[in-house]
Amino acid sequence: MPLISHKRLMSLGLAIGILAAFGCSGQSGPQGGAPPPPEVAVQTVKTEQAAMSVTLPGRTTAWRVAQIRPQISGLIEERLFEEGDAVKAGQPLYKIDAAPYQAKYDSAVAALARAEATAGAASNRAERYAELVKSDAVSRQDNDEAAAAAAQARADIAAARAARDAARIDLDRTTITAPIDGRIGRTLVTTGALVSAGQPQELAVINALDPIYVDVTQSSAEILRWKRKRANGELQTAENKKLAVSLVLEDGGAYAHKGTLELTEVAVDPSSGAVTLRAIFPNPDGLLMPGMFVRAEIAEGVRGKTILVPQQAISRNSQGDGVVFVVDAENRAEERIVKTERAVGDRWIVTAGLKPGERIVVEGFQRFRPGDSVTPVETALVADASDQAPDTPDEAGVR
Repeated sequence: MPLISHKRLMSLGLAIGILAAFGCSGQSGPQGGAPPPPEVAVQTVKTEQAAMSVTLPGRTTAWRVAQIRPQISGLIEERLFEEGDAVKAGQPLYKIDAAPYQAKYDSAVAALARAEATAGAASNRAERYAELVKSDAVSRQDNDEAAAAAAQARADIAAARAARDAARIDLDRTTITAPIDGRIGRTLVTTGALVSAGQPQELAVINALDPIYVDVTQSSAEILRWKRKRANGELQTAENKKLAVSLVLEDGGAYAHKGTLELTEVAVDPSSGAVTLRAIFPNPDGLLMPGMFVRAEIAEGVRGKTILVPQQAISRNSQGDGVVFVVDAENRAEERIVKTERAVGDRWIVTAGLKPGERIVVEGFQRFRPGDSVTPVETALVADASDQAPDTPDEAGVR
């Protein structure tokens, strides 16, 4: 038997070791295969009623405003109120020097007394002449002159009485009173100041603050849209009932009292194309002051059979179209373009592109690509639209 060289023995042993290693690996390794489809959260599309509202910026306006101005000329002798106080209609506010007006009144009273005395004598003379003319004791001309003098005396009484009343009015105006109930601001004149009738500068301003107005503006196009939807029944509102309004204050807090929409202006501002809307709110605590910036949420009505989709379910493509992923019957995620109208709370109103019963992806977008198979996991609606304050479309976040 021929001898095998040492080098050949080493090569044969290495080959046997490699074969043994491959044989062991094939017997003990696990079976390979594709991973399962990724899980995504989905919601089933359905229609529901949506409480529609719009939030508009606005400012508060006093219910009534009275600018206190003098109706006569004179010196301010005294201020009769404390700045910032609540005042009642008829309450004295300023006292003007009354001496010259008292003198004019006294003179008018004396002139009236003189006219009444003259009229008495003229009336008696006219009565006597009327009897004497019957017996031709006086001429008809004298009788006519006596009757005319009596009539003139009566007219003089009327003129003197009017002059007395005018003097009384001016005398009363030396005390300037509040024309309305409200809260008075700072005084703009001091004691000793000379004021005059009809001056442009007011002495003070009274604002009636309970209730209080809130004025907001809305584009005429939006007003037309709302009216059309209300007319065709798309928006339901209570008949003969004013629309409810709520407020958010400057600090972000909600105002405790609800208001109602009282006025929609009948004209459009040509410079802005906007229409002024006026709401009225109770203000028993005086929290609202004229000129405050607020946000008014106006309840437009209830919209039936509305498809509401969570905002995180809708993205935008390069053309700006809304895009959702719909999971079909074979659990494939298909990209779908939808048309959105506006946001209601944290959800979008979808007017085209979706049908009730379809499933849309709301979470897990990073786990698949369009057309991939997925494992859908149904999730409940996160929020009710009626409990959410609506945002305008440009304010709502879009994923």
